[in-house]
Amino acid sequence: MKRLALLAAVLLAACSTPGTRVVLLPQPDGRPSAVTVASGYGSQTLSEPYERATALRDAKAAPALDKVDPAELRRQNKALFDLMPPPAQLYTVYFEAGGSVLTAASQAALTDALNAALARSGGEIVVTGYTDTVGSVARNDALSLARAEQVRQLFLQRNFPPERIAAVGRGKRELAVKTADEVDEPRNRRVTIQVK
Repeated sequence: MKRLALLAAVLLAACSTPGTRVVLLPQPDGRPSAVTVASGYGSQTLSEPYERATALRDAKAAPALDKVDPAELRRQNKALFDLMPPPAQLYTVYFEAGGSVLTAASQAALTDALNAALARSGGEIVVTGYTDTVGSVARNDALSLARAEQVRQLFLQRNFPPERIAAVGRGKRELAVKTADEVDEPRNRRVTIQVK
């Protein structure tokens, strides 16, 4: 209840401003991002972390652009930052050649991923399978999906809710280690487990 009251106070304060303010936050993984803020008189594109565009309600001009101090932004909007979900966690498990048998070392990573997902309220898992470059595209697509489905089943056997886990296969696309065709590379025979 206290969180809701703080959030309401922050939202009311934002509503009392004479317009709209948009701040571009950094991506958790460091990738660049951008957003365009438009008014009836022009627009501004935010492309750097902590850039801010302010569109005043009665101004006949494009939104004003400036930068905010990250610490001050967090202080002024603590309740909103407290409500943000934790960043996604990524785990990787590996397979023996040509099949869907996990390596022994991968069992611990699987347990860690399950514990992380169960610790999050409403945590979801996306399981993505990959292969090395040995074999045809169709065979590797099927094998990568089989690997992802196998990992999904392991989570279901440990009572993870089925509606909160998805499995997909990417075959030999998105190699962890770039190789030529028909190269047996153990680091490409993997499944990533994204807990969010």
